[in-house]
Amino acid sequence: MRRNAYLGVMAQNSFSSGPGPSQRQLRVGELIRRTLSDVLNRADVHDPDLNRMSITVGEVTVSTDLKVATCYVMPLGGADPQGAIAALARNKGELRHHIGKALTLKFAPDLRFRIDETFDRLDETRRLFSDERVRRDISGPDTEDDDQ
Repeated sequence: MRRNAYLGVMAQNSFSSGPGPSQRQLRVGELIRRTLSDVLNRADVHDPDLNRMSITVGEVTVSTDLKVATCYVMPLGGADPQGAIAALARNKGELRHHIGKALTLKFAPDLRFRIDETFDRLDETRRLFSDERVRRDISGPDTEDDDQ
């Protein structure tokens, strides 16, 4: 009876209870991002449509079991993002093969491709900070009120 109680305590892992991704997920995501970027830059894929595109891989998030990787990509210059997603989806098997060879994982993750909207959000943030009302709010209260 006492042994079972001890095993129950041992089974709890306080490190993985956080809301964010684990260090392993972050590390594997970054390795997949680098490998995918290298494969796309070297034009190792046997699809001329995909090889003509210059695609930026912004981020890769990995599921907790490391079996699904979501790749956030954007073609250089933002030209035809849907065409880039379609070309990547057509060649998903070959890209997965290259990633599986480069990484030492038990399973090569299933790749899912999404448009990276980080650049759009960055432009929107810059636009907001250039607004005169926002600049006034950031600079704080006027110093004339302090003199009175």
